[in-house]
Parts: sequence; structure tokens; C-alpha cells
Amino acid sequence: MKIAPLSGLFAGFFATVVFSHGATTAAPASGPTLTISTPMAAPAWAKLERQILTESAPACREFYQKYFDERGYLQCIVRWGADDGADDAFENFNHWPELHALGADDEIRQMFLKGHEGLIKQYTEAKTVETPAGRGGMYVREYNAQTDWMHHGEGLQLFNRMGLSEPNDPKYQERARRFAGFYMAEDPAAPNYDPQHKIIRSLLNGSIGPLLRDATAVDWVGDPFDPTGFVTLHRETNYAQMLAHYEEYNHIVGDSFLNLVATTLPTDAYFITHEDKYKNWIVEYMDAWLDRMKQNGGVIPSFVDLDGKIGGPEGKWWEGAYGWGFSPINPVTGRRENRNRIPRAVIGFNDALLVTGDQKYVDAWRTMMDAVNAHAQTNTEGVKQYPTMYGANGWFGWQNTPWNVGALEVWYWSMKDTDLARAPRSPWIEFLQGQNPTYPETALQTDLNALHRALDGIRRDTTTREQRLSDNMMDVNPAARSTSALVQLMLGGLPPPADGSLLNARLRYFDPVRKRAGIPPEVAALVSEMTDTRTVVTLVNLSATESRTLIVQGGAFGEHRIESVQIGGQTTPVNSPDFSINLAPNAGAQLTLTMRRYAEKPTILFPWDRR
Repeated sequence: MKIAPLSGLFAGFFATVVFSHGATTAAPASGPTLTISTPMAAPAWAKLERQILTESAPACREFYQKYFDERGYLQCIVRWGADDGADDAFENFNHWPELHALGADDEIRQMFLKGHEGLIKQYTEAKTVETPAGRGGMYVREYNAQTDWMHHGEGLQLFNRMGLSEPNDPKYQERARRFAGFYMAEDPAAPNYDPQHKIIRSLLNGSIGPLLRDATAVDWVGDPFDPTGFVTLHRETNYAQMLAHYEEYNHIVGDSFLNLVATTLPTDAYFITHEDKYKNWIVEYMDAWLDRMKQNGGVIPSFVDLDGKIGGPEGKWWEGAYGWGFSPINPVTGRRENRNRIPRAVIGFNDALLVTGDQKYVDAWRTMMDAVNAHAQTNTEGVKQYPTMYGANGWFGWQNTPWNVGALEVWYWSMKDTDLARAPRSPWIEFLQGQNPTYPETALQTDLNALHRALDGIRRDTTTREQRLSDNMMDVNPAARSTSALVQLMLGGLPPPADGSLLNARLRYFDPVRKRAGIPPEVAALVSEMTDTRTVVTLVNLSATESRTLIVQGGAFGEHRIESVQIGGQTTPVNSPDFSINLAPNAGAQLTLTMRRYAEKPTILFPWDRR
């Protein structure tokens, strides 16, 4: 039947829609099936999406073949440490899982799985001489022996997101449970967590447990190394400078807000198993931090001692490496630099929201932004300034704009206009509000150009294995340059940064014919509007000869309930986290979804595996 014209960005198109629950050769969704057969001219954004997805696979293959061997080992000098250690090695696969989960070729998945296994073996075999924690292997029991959660999080990006494409892999599932156990007082060999005081006992922790003494520079940097001829992360020219960079990183005993990133591991396990113990641990740990924030004027402390006391006996809540008052000297410049890593703590609040749907975790971060900005001062020039740091002498690190760390995430989780007012300007958000209609084409073309530059960088790189550190090739990783706009536009999502966070997305797509994650071949999607209860997405099939079937899911993990779907003037109920679409050749339509966000139990399993 014919229905009314679509409104908005694609006004003038019509859709023929049939609702059915009949049999299909594809794996079914839990909601209804919609068939769309009215022709739609291929939009420019759709062609660009498909071009990026198509060109990414050969580009990633070229990267993999140049920098990894047949075992999946990275071709570089293998070292321990926060500068160029194991975390950077794994980061060479940044955004490969998201790229595959969007719909890129299966070769992407095959390469990152092989590389993941190779890197685990490579860093298990690698041992330190002078650095105590690495003497039994830089990786122990398939996990980093001991580091902080800035570097754990960065190194776990591949593992944390590979479940988007590989949720049923037995090895992935076993590791998710075991890694979570390292932080839930389940593993005697890794006593990282104190359930009595609800703390992770050290900033440096891992599969061999916590470091319960002051850290030395060697603990951070690794064994002696001559960086002459190498490109080093912090531009040090000798080992003495490398050590000097970490001279002030000694205060690590006790809990830190940086450890909130550890919630990703029980979250991974909960998405697989739905066992209450994982959710309960996340809630227990995060609620303990919410209580500390209330005791500390709304501001999350960066140091909790082994007795669970905020700031230790002297109440110095701002202390600790990477804490509120952490401004060590950069030996290369000789100047102090503010290195408060509070942005990483956002992850814990996100994980708690995902597993509970409780907005109190969003409220707590919003309250902290207010609490920090309440300490604004007007300087001698009459300019109002806002603090970013806190130390023994009070607030410092002044800037001319309000402190808004995590503001974009808070808006995304709450969908409140008052929260959007805090967030930094974003062309993507302007597009969602109807103010930047050319953004899809502009952003996708920018990412396509970046993909081409990365490929050119791979081809121009003449270094050998003996000349490379583990982080030297990250800048030419094609996937890291080509996924941001796809995540925003196809999924209505926040592109995951390098902090190890999980994917936040309004929608995801699955190919029920090929039984895999991602949008089917020649299909494109554009999320053009999002509110608390409404999502507008356009789906189009660019194939002139083949019909395509896809499943549309609410949320990255099915956490959003889709209540109904409207096309034109016709609405059909869904009341499920997913539904199916059959797209005829050269057909497309704009769909308006009514949704109830965070209303479903989240899962990493594919729609057809969770019946």
C-alpha cells in the first residue's frame, strides 16, 4: 500500500511498506518484519559510507601484512612500560572491531582475531630483567601483569569491543569471565579488590595483583633502553630522560578514580552471562564511589587509602599519580604539566548506567561539573575563570570556559537540553538538530581522505622491525582514521575514544542472512535525529538487483526498547529491542522509531542467539 510522503531531509520520497511475521530464510528478529520496496535515489552519504566500508578491508590488510608476521606478532622492539609497552601493541588494532561491526569485510575480523592471539603470546614470552612485575612475562595468564588503568584501558580496546562481532567465541567468553575475576576478589593470585572497603588496592594492578609499595620510575618505564634512532612517545632522547618523566609517579598505593575503568571487564562478562554477580559488583563498586563523592562535596576523590579513607589520614583527597593535584615535571621541556586523568573515570559511570539503566550515575557526574565550576573566580583582568585541578593550595589550572569533562557523554545518556548546553560545540549534534545538513557528506569525505592518507603513510614507511617501537605505526592504522563518522551517522553513536570504553550507540545492525554483525552489503544507514524517546533513521539499499534483509537493534547491546516504527503516516508496534527490514533493490525509506532507552537487559549476543 502507498503511504504519505516522508518529511524532513528526504521529503519527496515515498515508501511501500508491508508488515509481516511470516517465515524467512534469514535468522529472525524478535520484533516484526517490515518490507520496503519504493525506489530511493542513492544519496551521496550512502555512497560514501559504502566506499569507506569497502576500501577499509584492503587498507587494513596492507597494514597487517607490513607490521605483523604470520604468527600475529607485531614487528617491533618489544618493551615493558607506559611509554611503548604492551598496551600500545594492542592499540594497533584500535577501531578494527567497530569497523567490522559496522559491516566491513569479514577479513577485518579474521585479522584482528589472529593478531590478538599473536600479541598475547608475544607479550607472554617477553620478560623483563630489572623491572620486577615483568620478570615472569609482560603478560601473565593472557593479561597484562601489572599496569595502571589508563594503559590497561588503552590496551583492552580490542578485547572489550571484539565481542561486538565475536560474542559466541568460547575463548572470548572464558577470558571475559576470568579477567573480570581479577577485579572481583575471585582469584587468589590477583588480589586487586578489597570487598570490605570496596576499593581496588593500587593504581598499578593486573593479573599478578596490586603493587603495594611506592612505584619507581623503572616500574613505569621498563628495563634500560637506548632510544637513539627511535621515535619515542614523549620525545625523550635517552633512558635517563625516560626515567625522569616518571620520577613523580610514585604515589600509587590505594584506590584511584582511574581504576573505575576496570568496570569494563565485569560489564563484558555480564553482557555475555547475565549472571547477577557481575552486575552486583559494578553497582557495589560504583555506589561506593558515589558515596565518596557525596562526602567530598560532589567531587570524586583521586586517592582513597587502604583503609577506605578518602585522602588517607590527612584527608588529601587530591593526591595520587594522575590525580587532581598531579602536575609532574616534563624532563624534555623542564616545565610542570597538569596530568589529571579524571576523564577516564567517566567509563565507570557509563558501565553502571548500561547494566542498571539508573540515571543516578549520570546525575552524579552532572553534580560534579556543577561543584567544580562553583569555584570559578574572576581574575585581575575581570575575566571569569574555571579550575581544572586541585592541590594543597586549593583549586588551580584555570581556564576561561567552564569545566565540562564528560559533558558530551552526560548529554548523550540523559538527552536533556540543559546537559547539551554544557557540551562542546559539535557539527554532528548540529546536524542532529537540523542545523548542518551537509555534515554527513563532509564528515564521511574527511574520513575517507584520512583513510587514504593512512594508506599512503604505510607505503612510505621504510622502517624495519629493529627500528620500530610498539606505538610507532599507530598513526597509520587505517581503521583508526575511518570509523568516527560511520559510528556517528550509521549508529547515532559516540565514537569510542582510546580510553577503553564500550560503544555507546542508539542503533546497531545485523545481517541475519550471513549470520554476522553489521549492515548487509550495499545497504547504508543515516541517523538524522535523536531525542530521549525518538530516533529517525534512513535505510537504503544501493543494489539494483538484490534484496537485502537486516535487523535493526536498539542500542549497542540491545539496551533500548523499540516501542514502535513509523514510516510516513503508518505506525506498527514493536515492543522489542529489535525488528527486521526487507529492502527491495534500490529501495529506501525514513523510519521514525519511538524508543524507551535503557529499558532492556543489555547483551552482547546476536539477536537470533538470545531467544
